[in-house]
Amino acid sequence: MTRPTAPDPDGDVVQLAFDELGRMSFAEHSLESVLQKVTDLAARVLPGEPATSVTIVADGRSSTVASSDPLALELDLVQYAQASGPCLEAALSGRVVELLDTGAEERWGPFPQLAARRGCRGVLSFPLPPQELITGGLNVYARTSRPLDQRTREVAARFAAYAVVPVSNMYLYETAVERAEHLRAALDSRAVIDQAKGILMERHKLSADQAFSALATLSMERNTKVREIAEQFVRTGELPSS
Repeated sequence: MTRPTAPDPDGDVVQLAFDELGRMSFAEHSLESVLQKVTDLAARVLPGEPATSVTIVADGRSSTVASSDPLALELDLVQYAQASGPCLEAALSGRVVELLDTGAEERWGPFPQLAARRGCRGVLSFPLPPQELITGGLNVYARTSRPLDQRTREVAARFAAYAVVPVSNMYLYETAVERAEHLRAALDSRAVIDQAKGILMERHKLSADQAFSALATLSMERNTKVREIAEQFVRTGELPSS
């Protein structure tokens, strides 16, 4: 005889968190708000009353871009200062890192003992998916009276596996938008410079190279960008005096 499966309250809560994350629209949120949503949801659904954070490593520097509690930020900063710890190891290695009992951990220098004194019993750090230009992880600092058990780790892993996707996608989305804006600015600059060159070429019978050289010379003399010299010339019809 088949018996009905008992309800899983942890699974139901985590599924609600999945649904809430899935309803988020990139057009209506910034990277910071997505990250804050992830860390706040993690703090709500994970056992152990956790403090959570998201670490991003870029250009050789580590930073916490969102946190649900001052404790998470404090413990992140300790690891950055000593250049080691579970959050950095997970972010840089791409592997899940578990610190199950801060009171008995000997890795990562003084960090575990400091975490224990601050009320953190265990740490779980989950790397973001390996994508171009993004290295980081979701950090869970559990405040429990016991070492992290298998069920807590399973629930945290399930949540993190889902939550890191909108985080990384939003980061890549904002990076793409920023690149597009830079490209548009570069194209606008080129257009006004070409317009200024054309006026100089027609007015003074200069070659394209000579016209650009005249703009560049004024730019150096006035310590002003070539684009700004060109914009003023196109707008007024007069080159600024050297």
